[in-house]
Amino acid sequence: MVDCVVKDWQGAEVGQASLDLRVAKETSAAHVVHRALVRQMNNARQGTASTKTRAEVSGGGRKPWRQKGTGRARAGSNRSPLWRGGGVTFGPKPRDYSTKMNRKERRLALRTALVGRTDDLIVVADFADQLSRPKTKELVQALNRWGVEEGSKVLIITADRDENIYLSARNIDRLRHIKADGLNVFDILNADKIVITQSAIAKIQEVYGED
Repeated sequence: MVDCVVKDWQGAEVGQASLDLRVAKETSAAHVVHRALVRQMNNARQGTASTKTRAEVSGGGRKPWRQKGTGRARAGSNRSPLWRGGGVTFGPKPRDYSTKMNRKERRLALRTALVGRTDDLIVVADFADQLSRPKTKELVQALNRWGVEEGSKVLIITADRDENIYLSARNIDRLRHIKADGLNVFDILNADKIVITQSAIAKIQEVYGED
């Protein structure tokens, strides 16, 4: 169990919140999280890169010059991989890069990654009602009050999508906003600071708590 200080909109401490999640053993934690990260990045690949082999490149039907007597190296096709405009040897072809990982292991990796970032976790009271309209400037000021340095990569986790928070956050450089039931290993590990609301912690406990 991890206890975190809760800050209000102004940055003052207003209480405590607990994050109680089952994580991987210390000896295997890094391996599990790494596997989940590699899986996520592999599954994001389109796998559409394609090159033509010498059999697929157009042209090359005629022998460029006779076999002997020219003084040049013998050549059978001007579409050889050795020639400019020729085919590609061992080039990429469309393929599926996706890798599998069972659900329990994926969820264990998520919990382990999140608990491992508790030193960079900033728990705040729900602040959707503080933004009566989309206002990027006000959200930036709040992040500064919460202790987020300017230029840091920030991940904001809320229980549900609030339109004012979403519209206020989308113009901030290096900031990502996700819902509590949409956690992923890459965003958790990539952020310098993770700002999470109290209701999001409750939602995470509900969604990922038991396995």
